[in-house]
Amino acid sequence: MSAPGVQSFTQQGWDQVLTKVKRALVYLDASCAESLHWGCGSTRLLEAVGGPACHLREFEPEAVGGGAQQPKAVFVLSSLLKGRTVEILRNIICRSHFQYCVVVTAVNHAVHLTANHVSAAAAAELEGQQPVFEQLEEKLCEWMGNMNYTAEVLHIPLLLAPAAPHLALTPAFASLFPLLPQDVHLLNSARLDKRRLGSLGEVDASALPPELLLQIRCLVSGLSSLCEHLGVREECFAVGPFSRIIAADLANYAPAKNRRKTSAGRASVVFVDRTLDLAGAVGHHGDNLVEKIISVLPQLPGHNSDVMVNMVELTALQNEEENQSMVAPGCLAQSSDMAAKALWEALLNTKHKEAVMEVRRHLVEAASRENLPIKMSMGRVTPGQLMSYIQLFKNNLKALVNHCGLLQLGLATVQTLKHPQTAKWDNFLAFERLLLQSIGESAMSGVLHQLLPLIKPSSQRTSDDYSPEELLILLIYIYSVTGESTEDKALAATEEKVKRALAQVFCEESKLSPLLQKITVISDLEFLFCTNHHLAQNSIFGQERFFFLVKM
Repeated sequence: MSAPGVQSFTQQGWDQVLTKVKRALVYLDASCAESLHWGCGSTRLLEAVGGPACHLREFEPEAVGGGAQQPKAVFVLSSLLKGRTVEILRNIICRSHFQYCVVVTAVNHAVHLTANHVSAAAAAELEGQQPVFEQLEEKLCEWMGNMNYTAEVLHIPLLLAPAAPHLALTPAFASLFPLLPQDVHLLNSARLDKRRLGSLGEVDASALPPELLLQIRCLVSGLSSLCEHLGVREECFAVGPFSRIIAADLANYAPAKNRRKTSAGRASVVFVDRTLDLAGAVGHHGDNLVEKIISVLPQLPGHNSDVMVNMVELTALQNEEENQSMVAPGCLAQSSDMAAKALWEALLNTKHKEAVMEVRRHLVEAASRENLPIKMSMGRVTPGQLMSYIQLFKNNLKALVNHCGLLQLGLATVQTLKHPQTAKWDNFLAFERLLLQSIGESAMSGVLHQLLPLIKPSSQRTSDDYSPEELLILLIYIYSVTGESTEDKALAATEEKVKRALAQVFCEESKLSPLLQKITVISDLEFLFCTNHHLAQNSIFGQERFFFLVKM
């Protein structure tokens, strides 16, 4: 086992899962699949499963059950074993022929006690016992149809998806977003008999909805397990009101209190609200190749942090449509390819120009090791040059297998450099710099006036113009860097013009993108009847200032 860290923490968790999966049907939810994807790869899981009749399956309501020749199932889940999750479990098991079921949850039993409304005092008396898991084990046997069958329920903290040795993601909490000022009104509406909250600074855990509090507790459970693996007692710091709540919950979490009594090491944990850097999240200031790859390539289905890399260029099939449907996409995660992992870490930690040169160097070295007829060229690295190196591996099965991970990263680089959105990146950066200059020299109304000519309906837009989504990104950027503005008539009038212009753009779109539908909460059918732009404007923006659309 390597030195304690985020990667060894994840690998240790998956090692425990792998001991349970031999000749089993394995059902994973999306978050655990993402942890597996970055942590050790599906190949290791498939090797541990073994047997031609065993498969990996997605944990979802319509998942196929197990047949008579598949008596064992392992469910690997990131969520609480409660509510909808248990319903799906029951439905899958009841339509299967399982005789042995293992359910792995990433959530500590202590959180399950909280979810079942067990008081802190009663939970303390149950230390060392796991009644929630034991009750579910009985239910599993009941659903399998025989109380003598075998059922196990256990906790393994599969919290992280380690993208690099010092960078880990938490896919199960990708949607956990800090509270916004207007959420105070919603919290107050549920506190009719309690003191009214004046601001986010007054919000504590007792004011949160139970579902949100449980989600925070699940995160805290995983973080406490990570600290236990690292052997540290943590000191928590928070920047932002929502982070303060999470930090306080970790400090008061009972298992964490017990762990801190015996931990030898020390660590500082800093929680930062994501809303404090919206300008950084939507800006195009980054000179990093990975940031551009993730921005322009299509998302890998079911994943929050990886993309699809088109691998068709490395195949010998001539029919493009057939090729597209037969060739699985590549990705960025290369858990078992050491050369690709080294390149990936270099891409994360270097600037764009150096990163592209690293890709070229790795491709040249790989081609040389395979004795491929490479033609060296110096000077600026171009997508065509990189593609010529990658094409050397085509039709060479041995070389493809040996360097598959490296070729995926190489193709991701080429496809990003050639993507139209990459050229637009520089346009975004130039306009953002112009806006920053304007913000420092003129009033907010003047800044918005610069944006107005860029808001064009689909009939007037070219490929170089900003799409509705990109316009919203610019608006978020503007309001994030300016902060609260003093209300005046000129600003109100300009904001009204921007609202009307955006409403017209939205109404003239032939089809709203999924993002716009989510933000506007208006279906395509509603837009079909929204011929009155004033009506559309009210429907889209309501009575709130439009820059708060980011909340959605």
